[in-house]
Amino acid sequence: MDLPTFEDVVVAKERLGKSVERTPVLRVPALDARAGAQLYLKAECLQRIGAFKARGAMNAVLSLSEASRRRGLVTFSSGNHGQAVALAGREAGVEVDVVMPEDAPSVKVDAVRALGGRVTFAGKTTPDRERVAREIAARSGGALIPPFDDAAVIAGQATATLELLEQAEERGATLDAVLVPVGGGGLLAGACLAVTGHPSRPRVVAVEPEAADAFRRSFEAKERVTVAPGTTIADGLKPVRVGELNFAIAMEHVAVAVTVSDGAISAAVRALLFEGKVLAEPSGACALAAALERLVPFAARRIGVIVSGGNVSPAVLRAALEG
Repeated sequence: MDLPTFEDVVVAKERLGKSVERTPVLRVPALDARAGAQLYLKAECLQRIGAFKARGAMNAVLSLSEASRRRGLVTFSSGNHGQAVALAGREAGVEVDVVMPEDAPSVKVDAVRALGGRVTFAGKTTPDRERVAREIAARSGGALIPPFDDAAVIAGQATATLELLEQAEERGATLDAVLVPVGGGGLLAGACLAVTGHPSRPRVVAVEPEAADAFRRSFEAKERVTVAPGTTIADGLKPVRVGELNFAIAMEHVAVAVTVSDGAISAAVRALLFEGKVLAEPSGACALAAALERLVPFAARRIGVIVSGGNVSPAVLRAALEG
């Protein structure tokens, strides 16, 4: 199994160039007080398509040969990755098929279609979507761009954490820890790669919803564990099993895995909106929830937090605001 390395992250950063945004790192003193630490919030909710997924998808598509891209792109996604591949396909001038779950939020389905993606619905789990996506790719000859278990995708996602470390340093801060939300594990694996190349080597904390804790269970068992589909407000963090490449990388570098309740996630959405003036989707606020609940089990004065996305439907936002 060939795993991506820190050098792949550096190449990805150069390759992406202006294809993605260098999103801001926010400081919100009111949230520091609640967390008992200085928080450095990497606002990937302000990224293109509203989520960090633009980084991995763009890097994977730009890594393809021109001949491969011309045959079109195929992916499977609960939402944000589908939007990212649709955006990459639109900019490359090629067709994109996106397989989404039957219960995908309408705001994410509409966004994929607005970017020119053709949507096919399949089941409610990642394996359901992957099976149909592979069938479409086999028929069309399109290049399959996985949502998380892919070396180029992981290297692209890693650039978010690499930027966070650089931006904290620009403010004279050395981070002690980085909190990362976990679904399939691409952002987490990327964060692990990014810290390996940084002199301070901050510790990586994986954060999941209580009802969708495939990584925590796998981390404790030291092997990948499949869980039943969870019910959580964080719809982007529900894969039933983390990716193989992602798990291999994470097991080498993750310090601890924690879970947060939907109530804590909703509180984090409210805190970001009213105190930070930033809108995040529940999945995007998951890592902040862990910081505000003070779940980091070791001393950390300066904590980086990946706010991974901001694509939230009015109904889900209303539920989060109502607590």
